[in-house]
Amino acid sequence: MTSPPAGPQGAPQGRLGALALGALGVVFGDIGTSPLYALKESFIGHHPLAVDPLHIYGVLSLIFWTMTLIVTVKYVFIVMRADNDGEGGSMALLALIGRRLGTTRWTPLIASLGVIATALFYGDAIITPAISVLSAVEGLTVVQSSLTPMVLPISIAILIGLFLIQRHGTARVGALFGPVMALYFIVLAALGLINLLRHPEIVGIVNPVWAWRFFAVDPKLAFLALGSVVLAVTGAEALYADMGHFGRKAISIAWLYAALPCLMLNYLGQGALLLENPAAVENPFFYLAPEWARLPLVILATLATIIASQAVISGAFSVTRQAVQLGFLPRLRILHTSAHAEGQVYVPLVNWTLLVLVILLVLGFRSSSDLAAAYGIAVTGTMVITACMLGVLTFSVWRWPPLVAGSVTGLFLVIDGAYFASNATKIPDGGWFPLLVAACAFLLLTTWAKGRRIMRAYLREGAMELDLFIRSAGASLKRVPGTAIFLSSTTDGVPPALLHNVKHNRVLHERIIILTVRTEAVPHLPLEGRTSATDHGQGFYRLVLRHGFMEDVDIPAAMKAVQDCGGPINVKDTSYFLSRQTLIPSERPGMAIWREKLFAWMIRNAESPMSFFKLPTNRVVELGSQLEI
Repeated sequence: MTSPPAGPQGAPQGRLGALALGALGVVFGDIGTSPLYALKESFIGHHPLAVDPLHIYGVLSLIFWTMTLIVTVKYVFIVMRADNDGEGGSMALLALIGRRLGTTRWTPLIASLGVIATALFYGDAIITPAISVLSAVEGLTVVQSSLTPMVLPISIAILIGLFLIQRHGTARVGALFGPVMALYFIVLAALGLINLLRHPEIVGIVNPVWAWRFFAVDPKLAFLALGSVVLAVTGAEALYADMGHFGRKAISIAWLYAALPCLMLNYLGQGALLLENPAAVENPFFYLAPEWARLPLVILATLATIIASQAVISGAFSVTRQAVQLGFLPRLRILHTSAHAEGQVYVPLVNWTLLVLVILLVLGFRSSSDLAAAYGIAVTGTMVITACMLGVLTFSVWRWPPLVAGSVTGLFLVIDGAYFASNATKIPDGGWFPLLVAACAFLLLTTWAKGRRIMRAYLREGAMELDLFIRSAGASLKRVPGTAIFLSSTTDGVPPALLHNVKHNRVLHERIIILTVRTEAVPHLPLEGRTSATDHGQGFYRLVLRHGFMEDVDIPAAMKAVQDCGGPINVKDTSYFLSRQTLIPSERPGMAIWREKLFAWMIRNAESPMSFFKLPTNRVVELGSQLEI
């Protein structure tokens, strides 16, 4: 009997329920906490609305159809079909499109869109923990108004604790995520249903006519309200980004049968409450509960926001790892926090940078209402980019009929574009912050990618052909016992470390392997066929080691399986030679001087290839040189 598939995409029925519960905890943490602030901000945010039936029905109708069209139709039914060997997210989608289309005139534009979406994600990753935790802790002011001065200190303490535990990983805490969020969603539905029963007519908001009437009566305010309405679907991108962990089917089930009904019941309950008591608009989520239940609700909501924050922080680690492997960031220190779950990683630099920026954000904006002005621009920007890349998928990869592909792409570009345009009006009030973070991230990502291309081109210019080198040096130099592995970023020419070794030591090892590590545009590669070797004679071999962008590289472990480079490789008899270039910015064509200096700084502060590739410290020789760029 064959065993059931191990991956989430082929999960057996017995595991599907567990995966759906896990997805409820991790994937829907962000969108699940949106009832804490979305409806409130629509009415008392920077563009207040009258708390009357027309506006209550109009806003709720917009929320319902936003969830239906953006989350259910766009992400669950369409975008999640674009899996890169089971993985999702902007980087995975970029790699998928690049692999399927190859190099075309549109490649630079598509690559830029993917990088912009990744940069915007970092802006979102800073705001989500701040607004989520603040909005939950602000529930204390509903319990007792005298607790208002404690909101900021408690929020900052929770956030510091959250980032401090990241180095221990989420493996242990992760098991609690699903049950806690399941309880949270049940409470959402129960509170909403209790209030809904007092005004069942609120269910009429499913009729889009109410949204239309809202725009007909006051088009300007309705357009501005979109900037707050979209807060109800923040976190929708997580459905796609976390697909590799839980699988499309489990995420779809968790959304359609749990998260969506519970969220809509809660929003309907908040709407019914406002019909009965317009003054409750101050904090309709917590006023749903009877007075005795508000403190427990604050505690449960805080736990839910911690989980939502944990999910986006883990996402930042995962995206960073993918960016490093795909050549958009320098090597960084990446630690695995679980012996069983390969995807659970911890990136110290990203963790502490996020902590500092999140605390500055909380101290700067001081309330969830003010933070809401900064929230949304990064999310809607990512949605617009996803809609553009969806157009590339439907036209060029999936090859849908042009009329269908054009209609679907056009619909989502109009919807997402309207939300983005509405959020753009919030840029002076705080929306500039995630854009500033995204701009900095985009600058770093593109500077590193372009700098590497320029550096490789210059190295290739001065490189000697390997066969010429072998003919001139192979027989004339003394050969010493053992194997020398020279790491090379390209698959042609002689690596600088080999030239410098010959120049200074005037010896060659009996066996010389020039090794190039190549990241493929797929998340994972099968164990077979990862290496390909070419025998150049006289003990010289060129070896290419391939891996997926979701995998780490352990060169010594990979070399144990290599047999086609003159026989087995004895680890104790092998030395690794690395090239270390000191970059000198110059007036040569390429990048602006300031970007060349930035690239040189990134090179200096990158993680050593010795630790990144898990090389034994006592078997490594580094040879340096200077290079003008």
